[in-house]
Amino acid sequence: MSQLLTTRQAEELHKSIIAYLKSTKLTKSASALREELGIGDSFDDATSKKYEGLLEKKWTSVVRLQKKIMDLESRNSNLQSELDSATPTSLSRRNQDPASWLPRSPARHTLQSHRQPVTCVAFHPVFSSLASGSEDTTLKIWDWEIGELELTVKGHTKAVLDCDYGGPRGGTLLASCSSDLTIKLWDPSDAYKNIRTLPGHDHSVSAVRFIPSGAAGSPSSGNLLVSASRDKTLRIWDVSTGYCVKTLRGHTDWVRAVAPSFDGRWLLSAGNDQTPRLWDTTSGEIKSTFLSHTHVVECIAFAPPTSYPHLALLSNLKKPPPASSSGEFLATGSRDKSVKLWDSRGTLLKTLIGHDNWVRGMLFHPGGKYLLSVGDDKTVRCWDLSQEGKCVRTVDDAHGHFVSCARWAPGVVKGPVAGAAVGAGAGAVTNGDGVGKKDDPGGGGGQEAIRCVIATGCVDLNVRVFAS
Repeated sequence: MSQLLTTRQAEELHKSIIAYLKSTKLTKSASALREELGIGDSFDDATSKKYEGLLEKKWTSVVRLQKKIMDLESRNSNLQSELDSATPTSLSRRNQDPASWLPRSPARHTLQSHRQPVTCVAFHPVFSSLASGSEDTTLKIWDWEIGELELTVKGHTKAVLDCDYGGPRGGTLLASCSSDLTIKLWDPSDAYKNIRTLPGHDHSVSAVRFIPSGAAGSPSSGNLLVSASRDKTLRIWDVSTGYCVKTLRGHTDWVRAVAPSFDGRWLLSAGNDQTPRLWDTTSGEIKSTFLSHTHVVECIAFAPPTSYPHLALLSNLKKPPPASSSGEFLATGSRDKSVKLWDSRGTLLKTLIGHDNWVRGMLFHPGGKYLLSVGDDKTVRCWDLSQEGKCVRTVDDAHGHFVSCARWAPGVVKGPVAGAAVGAGAGAVTNGDGVGKKDDPGGGGGQEAIRCVIATGCVDLNVRVFAS
């Protein structure tokens, strides 16, 4: 019989089998195998611990990969049959410009496993992983391409309220925050091991976002993280040390949401005091306040530079600000059922009316032409910024209950970008908070192709993935 494995691979397999037999209390079988293979006393408890679980892990990953291959083969054959019977009309729809793609029912996947309402979702900047957080105290990691659960991450002791991918260049982390007053950092490259816990807030931590550094070559990465809390403060943390480097005070009530600009220069925050605030990240000073909402402000988003031409028309500017200028325009969504568009000086440009209940989440289309919002009326609404914010699509019954959150998948970086995609901070920039910078001011050197994928979370316990 030909030897398929190398000597080292065979040795690893033998040790894994022995460790498996020992862990399942089959000690006689383990001893017999050791004796037959001539593995002596070098295989102690520490070695056994090292190899324990390896066999099951390999086995389940092989099964998952087989499932993924079968799924892709099935999709491939469906696409081929579609292509064979395609008409010119259906082909033109398939070749639709990603910049004008909008979600439509039905969702590609409905992801079910949480036992309590889903509060947040976040896309991994490189891989097809999607994280969701819930009031059931867990985070779940899904493969959004095939719609399968990969892992349940436990550690928080109360509801998980928000999560975000990002961090240092080449070292993507997942951050989560909770009603247990803590922020936790998890390492996706090490089975989402909890590598750090950041205590410091005096009440529930409602929101967390990685702050992009804007550095050349990898503008999306960075060591800083910002959190918003019911203790009325924002805190900025250095994830490499775990220290709080700055506390921003100014809100008079619960701060529910925070978002950084694509270069990390500005922070936008909002909450129960109904007054969003724009902060200078470096100085910690308030640059602008935004007065108009009549109820709690639940969600906020900076407009990406691709939106500037449309929003410049709304603000009567002769020409749009340069694409390298961050934080020029923004949007806010509130329990007063409205979505509002602003310039950075605090001037209200437009109020978008259409939701029949609280607005809970929003994101700008990476192409810049649309703003999408979700809410307690169970809908996803798409507003066309080139038509003064007209609602051009409503996905009715996107979920069976209140829709609590939405994020856009990060773009795919094409061209010579030397690690920018792996820089991980795309979580903050492209993760539903203003994606798709065609003219990258950070000098990454790559074109970012829009990925037509949106994830939403809901009180109905489900996560849904809408994709082209």
